[in-house]
Formats: sequence, structure tokens, C-alpha cells
Amino acid sequence: MNILVTGISKGLGLSLAKTLMEKGDVVYGISRTSTNELNSLKEEYPQKLKWLQYDLEDPDSIFKTVFKEWIGLKTPINGFVNNAAFAYDDIITNLNTDRLEKMYRINVFTPMVLSKYVIRQILLHNTGGSIVHVSSISVHTGYKGLAMYASTKGALEAFSKNTAREWGEKGIRSNCLVAGFMETEMSSTLSEEQKNRIYQRKSLKKAVDLSSVSETIAFLLSNISKSITGQNIHVDNGTI
Repeated sequence: MNILVTGISKGLGLSLAKTLMEKGDVVYGISRTSTNELNSLKEEYPQKLKWLQYDLEDPDSIFKTVFKEWIGLKTPINGFVNNAAFAYDDIITNLNTDRLEKMYRINVFTPMVLSKYVIRQILLHNTGGSIVHVSSISVHTGYKGLAMYASTKGALEAFSKNTAREWGEKGIRSNCLVAGFMETEMSSTLSEEQKNRIYQRKSLKKAVDLSSVSETIAFLLSNISKSITGQNIHVDNGTI
């Protein structure tokens, strides 16, 4: 299968790309910058990993740059994983509209535009397909300082459920992977005390394993999960 993945250069995106390619899929990965880890992965899978440097803050050039010039309209797309995200964390009384608008462009507007053209590509090739949006446990369990960020992920969950209803008869599925706290660059600024407070809210009392999230996304992309759509799948170590 051909799978489009955003935010591929590190963390979950990198882990997911490796998981998918190990299963035989071709990954079309997008990120704003490259990393040494991504370069190593490209060397390891030169025929299976296609990479595009693109700033997802710009939703207006997506069709021309991503679908027309890079992937090509003749290439079938079987799945899309909306993984990239920008985190603007602060308490509500400090809200900055410029940063909020940037976060909505990256976390909401661009994923919606990408979904638009992925669906069109699936319809063009009549292949059916699976869309997975990476959401956050903060939508379902509140955390101080995450109200604005959680609102973007909540928007994606609503968008995903309605996508599933709108396009299911064409064999297009849409689900959200609700991820718990993972040890990634996005969480690296937290102190050990802050991390421990988060762990105490989880049944398993530790960070969510990246490979567990990657394997679940791979399952949602595969035909094995052909009866699952419009759902929020929690991989969060039992957050309570």
C-alpha cells in the first residue's frame, strides 16, 4: 500500500514509517525539516521511503506541491496518517491569537485540506482507503495549559467522525488514534516532576510506548480493521 504520513522526521512519525515499511508498505513522508534518523531510514529503505520537505503551516499550496508535483495524480493512495502537530501550551488567560492561528493552520486546516485531496485520489483510483488522525488524551482528560492544543485535536475528532459517515459507502474509513503521553520532542520541555504527575493519572504509571501507537495505527490502516470507522481508539496506558 501507499501511505501518506505527515511529521515523519522524528518521534511517532519516524517510528510509524519504519513499522509500515517493515510490513511492506511504501511511505510518502512529509516534514518541515530532516533529521539524522530520517536520513538513516531513507538509506535503509531507499525504494520504500519517499520524502518531501514541506511546511504544513501553508495549506494553500498542498494540491500543487504534494499531490500534483510530488506524489502524482496517477499514484494511488491507500492511507493517510495525520501525525504532524504544533503544540502551543499556555493557560487561557495568556492566549496569543497569532500562535493560536498558527496551531490551527498546522493541526486543523492543513489536515482537512490533505484529507480532501487524499479522498479525491482514492475516488480517482477506486481503491478505498483509511485515514487516521493522531489525537490526544487531553481532549478527553483535561490538563492545565493544554486547553488551546486540546481544542485543535477535538476539532479533528469531530472532523474524522463526520468524514467516516460521509464517505463510508465509497470504502473510505476514518478513525482517530487518541494517544496518551509519549516521550517525544514535544514533551521534552517538561520537568521530571511534571512527567511524574502525568504518569500518576495512568493505570500503567508510565509513558505510552511509541511502538504500541505505531502498531495500532498500522492496524487501522490495514484491511484487518475493515469494519472499524468513525472511532476514537485510545492508546494511553489507561489514563484515569
